[in-house]
Amino acid sequence: MESENEFIVDAAAVITHAKYQTTVTSGNHTIITDEPVDIGGADTGMSPYNLLLASLASCTVITLRMYIDRKMWVVDEINIKLELFKNSEGVVIESKLAFKGILTDDQIKRLITIADACPIHKILVGNIVVNNRLA
Repeated sequence: MESENEFIVDAAAVITHAKYQTTVTSGNHTIITDEPVDIGGADTGMSPYNLLLASLASCTVITLRMYIDRKMWVVDEINIKLELFKNSEGVVIESKLAFKGILTDDQIKRLITIADACPIHKILVGNIVVNNRLA
């Protein structure tokens, strides 16, 4: 039995001759991406790797904020720092969370578990299929 795909969001990107500045649109938003100078870009925007980590970082702290608000815990600020590494077996993302607020050790342990429930985290560790074809 074939499952039906549920549409979530779309994005589009356009690049012309400016190495490697790209205009990306999704929904009502437009951003500029680029590559660092050391690989030929002009560093006028985040690189695709930066965007990937930015997506995971923002999704994680939003997910945590939603959970904290629902539990009515006193947390003034949630911080995350992500680092992307390549090794012989693939890619590793190291995540360091910090909270400013009143939390017990058990609450902190729960929040670390909740961080794994962010939708972008689930996509990155799940089964991903990218179908490239001509438009």
